[in-house]
Amino acid sequence: MFVHNKRLQYTVRVAAPNPGLANLLLEQFGGPQGELAAACRYFTQAVGEDDPGRKDLLFDIATEELSHLEIIGSIVAMLNKGAKGQLAEAVESEAELYRSLTGGGNDSHTTALLYGGGPALTNSAGVPWTAAYIDTIGEPTADLRSNIAAEARAKIVYERLINVTDDPGIKEALGFLMTREIAHQKSFEKALHSIQPNFPQGKLPGVPEFTNVYYNMSSGNDARGPWNDGADWKFIEDPQPAVDGGDGLATVDVSADDIEVLKAMAYRTASDMRTDPTTGAELGAGQA
Repeated sequence: MFVHNKRLQYTVRVAAPNPGLANLLLEQFGGPQGELAAACRYFTQAVGEDDPGRKDLLFDIATEELSHLEIIGSIVAMLNKGAKGQLAEAVESEAELYRSLTGGGNDSHTTALLYGGGPALTNSAGVPWTAAYIDTIGEPTADLRSNIAAEARAKIVYERLINVTDDPGIKEALGFLMTREIAHQKSFEKALHSIQPNFPQGKLPGVPEFTNVYYNMSSGNDARGPWNDGADWKFIEDPQPAVDGGDGLATVDVSADDIEVLKAMAYRTASDMRTDPTTGAELGAGQA
């Protein structure tokens, strides 16, 4: 059960309308790193979670992300207040209205015209939100790592948004949201390490002869570090195909009947290397 409290988790104070900034903030409303994606990701994980502690954690954070969606949506709506009225009532000339909507140098005119100045479930480029942003796999040791990365990406987007506004009230609200991403990362990491062991993810171990091998697959200016050097690693300087010792060719066992059919198909579709017929491309280029 959800019960909505009409007061925001963090007070929104917007100094003045700014459609361009509103459009940029849509990245955290309907974008891949935004609050709706986070809320849906954690909510679906919580529903499928059997561990009572993780279930409670995921429901708590999912619900908080919905409150963050409300904060971002409210900021967008406040920033679009002037444009909303001007669009609805046509109080400005065409040129003046267009200039006011595009003052941020982005596509704010597109989202304002399509959605009437309200917060739209799109990213800042107008791309609609999609459930494809939700990358839950149903294995907690994998999902918690994905959650940590998602919160980290969202924090970076908030940092960038803070850098493009001088509005002190918006800076404070975005700073709060950015900080909560840090808190959620800590919670998810604690939950991850409460599962021991948690690496490798899932149940099956890796194949021993390949688990601690580093293949140098890009030659030139090779770098060595803890990711490929030391006692934990076997470094293969010049890896060749078929590291399993085979010939690297794909094979399949088929029945005798299929072999005859495949031979017939190969004969029918074989290329004649001796011919060089005039093609449609050549005819189209005016060649006789």
